[in-house]
Amino acid sequence: MTTSERRKPLDPALLREGLTPEQLKSVETLEHFGWSLRFVRRPLFRDPIPVLYDSTGSKYVVLNADGTLDESQTLKIRP
Repeated sequence: MTTSERRKPLDPALLREGLTPEQLKSVETLEHFGWSLRFVRRPLFRDPIPVLYDSTGSKYVVLNADGTLDESQTLKIRP
């Protein structure tokens, strides 16, 4: 049995909603280098966690609340 993809692409403006000014600045800078904001995890009572992928889609980074990059690859992501 095959299932269709239920996740729908979101409007980029909606993804940026709620990000800190430092995160927004980092997202804009990374987009100039070919990275794209794919999704934002929004855990309860915590800051949003934006995740950006490189142009090939093989590497990702997480933006901390202060706009710095976390390249530790510890985030569990479904394919």
